[in-house]
Amino acid sequence: MATAWLYGLLSLLAVAAAAAAAADGAEGKWEPLIRMPTEKGGDAAASAAAAGEDEVGTRWAVLIAGSSGYGNYRHQADVCHAYQILRKGGVKDENIVVFMYDDIANNSLNPRPGVIINHPKGEDVYKGVPKDYTGHQVTTENFFAVLLGNKSAVTGGSKKVIDSKPNDHIFIYYSDHGGPGVLGMPNMPFLYAGDFIKVLKQKHASNSYSKMVIYVEACESGSIFEGLLPEDLNIYVTTASNAVENSWGTYCPGMEPSPPPEYITCLGDLYSVSWMEDSQTHNLKKETIKDQYEVVKARTSNTNNRKEGSHVMEYGDKTFKDEKLFLYQGFDPANVNIANTLLWAGPKARVNQRDADLLFMWKRYEQLNGGSEEKLSALEEIKETVKHRKHLDSSIDFIGRLIFGFESGPSVLEAVRSSGQPLVDDWDCLKSMVRIFESHCGSLTQYGMKHMRAFANICNIGVSEDTMMEASISACSNYNPERWSTMTQGHSA
Repeated sequence: MATAWLYGLLSLLAVAAAAAAAADGAEGKWEPLIRMPTEKGGDAAASAAAAGEDEVGTRWAVLIAGSSGYGNYRHQADVCHAYQILRKGGVKDENIVVFMYDDIANNSLNPRPGVIINHPKGEDVYKGVPKDYTGHQVTTENFFAVLLGNKSAVTGGSKKVIDSKPNDHIFIYYSDHGGPGVLGMPNMPFLYAGDFIKVLKQKHASNSYSKMVIYVEACESGSIFEGLLPEDLNIYVTTASNAVENSWGTYCPGMEPSPPPEYITCLGDLYSVSWMEDSQTHNLKKETIKDQYEVVKARTSNTNNRKEGSHVMEYGDKTFKDEKLFLYQGFDPANVNIANTLLWAGPKARVNQRDADLLFMWKRYEQLNGGSEEKLSALEEIKETVKHRKHLDSSIDFIGRLIFGFESGPSVLEAVRSSGQPLVDDWDCLKSMVRIFESHCGSLTQYGMKHMRAFANICNIGVSEDTMMEASISACSNYNPERWSTMTQGHSA
């Protein structure tokens, strides 16, 4: 169900939206609540952790923000925050690989140049973050090569890879948009679940780690592992949502708690800030993987209003959930006797990930001077974005009706397989159907990722590529994708 602000936005667009008063740009005063390590503190923690490294092997981490653009501020903020927690916990820079587009901190829209925050009263989380893979280097191919320790397969970047050994522990954290069976990347193609699981199996076969823990923040993130991840790979996974629901942005403008007034974008994601704020307020030599899962599960769901929350899930090997979190996230000596001062039920308002970009665009529009060329351009961007969203929804619906009949088409496309089954049987077919659709109808975009289940069902029923092409041509022959063309956006598959 759309939030009230989205209904208001669409109504205003219908009447071409009268010019709004310029938003108040006054600097809000704030006090840091979540304090990050100083360089000295980080080094001290690293020395303390190194003393016990032999007994746990080396801790490795891969942190991935899979988006770009200021409207997606929260994903890079999440990843930068995660880096600060690991670094303060003694995980060495040489063992942390960071993927982020790096277009947020010094973006012209950032009210605090060179600074990224992940909490309304948080300190800078950007300082000191390694720029291992940025810009066009943030790709699915580079991520897989890094995870497998294959330095020769990496393109650009620091060439840092996970050169792990049999006794080592690996922590992977991903934050971005997702859809059934896919995770976003700022450079095409998307990360497909079938490929990811193959890489995880290959990593396990190389006997190059002891245990692995994966946290995934994305819509429908459960679909990446549902029916796909074996239980014998020594890999434990939690996801922000199940296989059929959205994940949620938080610390968003106009919501409670709200970011400082000069911010026009969400600062974090609900699942992500839940685990990170929990890690910051606990002794990770005492807290277990299971403990954190239960806390994050309760905080990410809204027990009074499920439509503004998600079901945190777990997959893979659940036999080592009683292990302590310090094995993966490190241990901050300052937290030996810490009392939990930040854990709270959750924000009173959230925005689903797929609408967060519209919220950002609308807040930007409101902030600009009435009648200015920039304001008119911002309004045009909103209109074009909404228009393409409607085009994607209607064209996929029409394709379903053409292939499966006017009455049954929508229900066939939306059908959800029973629990324990993967999204699709043939991942190559899924990619082919996506490519055919995008070639005739334009880029799916981060919004259109939600339609991946429709393409999967087309494959599962055995529809041919020729039939899909004919339906796509019929649905989109009169549509000019312009800025949404795959010639400029690239193919999602």
